[in-house]
Amino acid sequence: MAKKTQKDDKGRFEWPFGPRNYLFFGVGIITIIVGYITLAAGSITLAPILLVLGYCVLIPVSIIINGKKKTAPAEEVQSES
Repeated sequence: MAKKTQKDDKGRFEWPFGPRNYLFFGVGIITIIVGYITLAAGSITLAPILLVLGYCVLIPVSIIINGKKKTAPAEEVQSES
C-alpha cells in the first residue's frame, strides 16, 4: 500500500470545530436567549450581563478554542523509535 502524502490531503477539507466548540456555542446561545427573556421581564441588571456574556465571551470563545485533539503524524512517531 502506498503511504499518504501531503499532496494527497491537499484537496480534503476538515471541519475545524470539535465537540467542545459546539458545547460552548450552545451554552452561548442559551445564555443569550435567557438574557432576552429576562430583558422582556424587565430586568435592567441581569439581562445586559447575560447578553454581554453570551455575545462577547461565550460565542467568540467557541470560535477561538481548539476543539480537536492534535495527534502526531505516523511518520514522526515511527522515526522517533
